Amino acid sequence: MTLSALIKKAISQGASDIHLVTGLPPSLRVAKEILMLDGDPLSEGDIRGMIDPALNDEQRRIFEADWQLCFSTIIDGLAHTRISVYRRLGKMEATLRLRSFEIPKLEALGIPESAIELTRKPNGLVLITGPTGVGKTTTFYSMLDRINSERRVKIISVEDPIEYLHSHKRSIVIQQEIGHDVKSYHSALMHILRLDPDVICIGEMRDANTIAAALLAAETGHLVIATLHTANAAQTMERIVTAVPPEERGGATIQLANCLRGVITQLLLPTVDGKSLVLAYEVMLANAAVRSNIRENKLASINDAIQSGRSEGMCSLDMCLRDLYQSGRITYDTAASYAKNPKLIHGQGEGK
Repeated sequence: MTLSALIKKAISQGASDIHLVTGLPPSLRVAKEILMLDGDPLSEGDIRGMIDPALNDEQRRIFEADWQLCFSTIIDGLAHTRISVYRRLGKMEATLRLRSFEIPKLEALGIPESAIELTRKPNGLVLITGPTGVGKTTTFYSMLDRINSERRVKIISVEDPIEYLHSHKRSIVIQQEIGHDVKSYHSALMHILRLDPDVICIGEMRDANTIAAALLAAETGHLVIATLHTANAAQTMERIVTAVPPEERGGATIQLANCLRGVITQLLLPTVDGKSLVLAYEVMLANAAVRSNIRENKLASINDAIQSGRSEGMCSLDMCLRDLYQSGRITYDTAASYAKNPKLIHGQGEGK
């Protein structure tokens, strides 16, 4: 099977990912589950035959030198495809993430209005968080697209790799790719501040230097949107503060409290029929109570601030899970398995 034919099959089955593993037939991720296609097990030669035509000479050189490679491309006009190539037991294997050409609207993703409103802020730090494979990148691009559609500003993004190419709508959009246009997130961010940006989008805040640069950019009047691999708002604040060297944490904590605008945490959960996924989220907005908790390092109290801030548009994950269960979109078992306090789900949903 050619890579093009495999992608067509994956799209027809609603798959988000394709896995090419030696000794197994091609496998698809559909609604959180791995499904193996009918057919013969793949050899390394089969996998190389599918992946190699998508590589250029430089990418082949990088893979042979580093034994791993991640890049984004379009295969035969079918889909934006992020291809991650790696080795296992000395053999080439690959994982492909598929994305449509059309950037979905934030409303279509299920993002609440209070979170959408963060795209209209003139400055500050907005974070999109959650584990791998929950749609953070899609939300990231959808927020960028919303700004591009509504505001006359200059947007600069740093990504690894670029997965959607944005056209210039009302805004100027400059997209830079790690390893192709810039050396690293940190070096790119320090130079971006000289390029007259209004909005800075960071594909992932990976280290202390990138976090420090993002806080500086947000503090100096830019709107900064970034993703982070954290499970909730409180953990996000802890990750940022503890990433900074101990002698600098006091200043970083004050910076964070002053410039933070909001945190959106995402999960993708199977629907009742198991045929699709639905977004579950937590939204924390930086009101006076949240800022005070950050300054005083009372991060455990952030959850209480979210619970108290529902009238302002905040929503805890447990609240969202309860609402999804009550509306019949997810099962009780799914809601309870992800809830911090399953009794909330059970108490509100009892008898349903």
